[in-house]
This record gives sequence, structure tokens and C-alpha cells, in this order.
Amino acid sequence: MFLSIFDVFKIGVGPSSSHTVGPMVAAGRFLILLREGREVVPGAGTLARLGCTLHGSLAFTGKGHATDRAVTLGFAGFNPASFDPEKAAEAEHEIAQRGTVSPEGLGTLRYLQADDLKFDYETTLPGHANGMVLSAFDSSGNLYARETYYSTGGGFVLTESELAGNELTAEEPSSSYPFRSADEMLAMAQSSGKSIARMKLENELHHMSREALSSGLERVWKVMNSSIERGFATEGILPGGLNMKRRAKDIHEALQAEQGTNMAAPHTINDWISVYAIAVNEENAAGGQVVTAPTNGAAGVLPATLRYYLDHVPTARSEMIETFLLTAAAIGGIIKANASISGAEVGCQGEVGSASAMAAAGLCAALGGTPQQVENAAEIALEHHLGMTCDPVKGLVQAPCIERNGLGAIKAVSAASLALRGDGTHLVSLDACIETMRQTGRDMNHKYKETSLGGLAVNVPEC
Repeated sequence: MFLSIFDVFKIGVGPSSSHTVGPMVAAGRFLILLREGREVVPGAGTLARLGCTLHGSLAFTGKGHATDRAVTLGFAGFNPASFDPEKAAEAEHEIAQRGTVSPEGLGTLRYLQADDLKFDYETTLPGHANGMVLSAFDSSGNLYARETYYSTGGGFVLTESELAGNELTAEEPSSSYPFRSADEMLAMAQSSGKSIARMKLENELHHMSREALSSGLERVWKVMNSSIERGFATEGILPGGLNMKRRAKDIHEALQAEQGTNMAAPHTINDWISVYAIAVNEENAAGGQVVTAPTNGAAGVLPATLRYYLDHVPTARSEMIETFLLTAAAIGGIIKANASISGAEVGCQGEVGSASAMAAAGLCAALGGTPQQVENAAEIALEHHLGMTCDPVKGLVQAPCIERNGLGAIKAVSAASLALRGDGTHLVSLDACIETMRQTGRDMNHKYKETSLGGLAVNVPEC
């Protein structure tokens, strides 16, 4: 499976790519299966009812991540890329009142969320920590169709059979530069004399026109930047029960007031980097539109780093946005193909750690780094997130997630700067770091992997 830049950067809805975007996509895929009449049980009667059972991490933190809402809206025909919050709220109200959904082409089907969506806290499905079983029943209550889906992080969804036969590659074998690892990427860059961004661009052009690629990247950055600006303009309390106050607006206004005065210390630049990320992740926590980069939980790191470049680096040029994004996507593809970007699978090292590595690589490239320096930047950023757990308080993508994105962006900037101070040679390779993350995630206790059963999630008093 080739990972396009638009697989890595998906436009979707908060608060979680694996727990919100993925389940909504899975519900939509199940509707397609029903419309096409696939997997229908022989002898089944007329389709009449839908149901869902959430397993593993989707069960443990499903309510805090709005997984139940995502499945319900997915059954109603909503999808993350074109999500309309106002229409979704209206649809939710109607579904709750009527106890039915009316997906296109399938008529009116019974669906009572309280009865037909179940949280199974006892059973983790064998394929992945984020498993869900979607079912349909006939008018007599007999099984009509059933499919198992896994939300594998970053909005990626695979059926049980797809997961069994799925082999991800960072770049497609038929591409111009089919690198599967960082070492192969560097070797191809050396032999071709091309940058990582240029190789990734040429690989993408096997699948789309240059115009489609450019317009798509322009839209990705527009949505990223808009999430920053919405965060700066919005105040209030984030939903979910933690009573966390939005801070981005106040911090941003204070930073603006300090500009041009002698009040700002040199380290204040870290506050600028952080506030860009905080703005995005407050939007994500509130269910707003963000871009997976590579996940929703880590959606603020890369936009914050890119915005830092554009706003604070004197030599910054807007045409380098494309270079930044292409380079970041190449690194993200290698990480996902060889380890994981799922907090439920490897902890937050796979989310904020991967995002920081991608952002560091993108910034290093935008600042003129060589492929060797870019790889070094990504390795530095990822290495210093190894072992990071995923322990959201009350199952919400708020604490420690929002601030963690700010610190991930600061690490990305530092990693890029350190890499540019050297010639690209270093002791630990990015590939070794990625493999270490995979092994660490495999060995990590499940309570530290997006279950809210350990860490901060159990040591913060109930709110």
C-alpha cells in the first residue's frame, strides 16, 4: 500500500483520528458494503437495524474521544472530510428522537445508540487495539451482515482481512524512488542528487497531476493555518467535563502585546511555538476541523513548526511550504510503514513523537538542510520522545495532549537547528530509532497505551 501525502495529511474532525475519524470512516464503509449487498448472511430477511460493538482502546476511551458520536454520524452518512458541525448536531437530535437513521439508498433503519452501540471493556480484538465490529440485522432480529474494522491510527481503517494481508510501504515499488526506509531514502537521494521533497513529489506524480498535488497541498496548509487562527479567536471551556479553559487566545494576545517592547526574553520564542500548537489542539479537543499530522492528537506539532518558520525566520519563503510538507510526509510514511503512529498501539511516542520527527525534517529541509541533515533532524526529534506513554485524563484529548503538542513543536525546532549545525553524520540512525519505537511500543504495558488506565489518567483527581 502506497502512502500518499494525502494519506498522511487527512482533513478531518476532532478530537481523535483513530477514535473519531476512523470509526466514522468505518461506519461509512459498512454502509457501502450493505448497499452493494456484500457479506449478507444467506437466508437473511429485510435489512432493518444497525449495531456496533467497540473493543480495546475504542471502548476504554471511546466516550472521551466521541467514538459513539462518530459511529452514529457515520451511520447517518456523515464523513470527516466534509463534516458540517451544524448539520451533525441537527442529525444527532433527530436520531435520538426517532431512534432511526436513514443512510442514502438503505431506507430507514432502527438505531438506538443506547441499545445498539456497546462498549466491550473485556475483549481486545486480535488485529489491533482499536477494533470494532459493525453489524446489521433483519426485521426478525437475525444477523444480516457483519464486518470487523480496525482503526490503525491517523484515520486509516482496515477490515480484518485487509489487515491480515496489508503490507505498507513508504513509497510504492513502481514509483520513481521506492524507498521503504530512511537508509534507502538517503541512498536514493545520494545517487539521484535530488532532495527528499523532490523524490516524494515525483512519487506522488505517479498518482495525480501536478495541479492536483499543488492544490491539495495548498488546501492542507489552509486548513492547518485556519485551525490556528480559530484557536486564537475562540475562548471558553473545552467540552468533556475537565473544565479546561482555552488558553491560546489569551497567550497569543499577551505575546502580541510584548512585541517591540523590552518585555520579551529570548526564550519567549518557545511560547510562540507552543501557542500555535495549543490553538490547533484546543480546536481539535472541541471537535473542530483539523488535519491529521499524522494524527489528530498530534495535529498541532507540524502546523506550529511551519508557522514558526513563516512568522519568525527572517529568510522564510512561502514557496517552501510545499517542501516542508512533502519532506514531512516522506518521514511520516517511513514511520507508519515500519512502526506505528497509533497511541493505542505504541503510546504517544507514535503520535507526538512521530509528528515532531516529521516537523523537524520539514523545517530542516525548508532551511536548506541536506537529506542527511533532514534524516538527522527527524531522528533527534523522535529519539527524545521514545517511551512516551498515552495517558489521557478522562479519555479526553486535552490533558496532557494539548501542551504536549507545544513541547513536541519546540523539540522539532531544536532538532532541526541541531542537525543543521552538523554535517548529517550521527550515531543513531532514524531507522534504528523507528525500530526502537516499535519494540518499545510492543513491550509497553497496555494501560499506558490510550486506555486511560494508567499514568496521569489515574493520578489526577476525578473532575
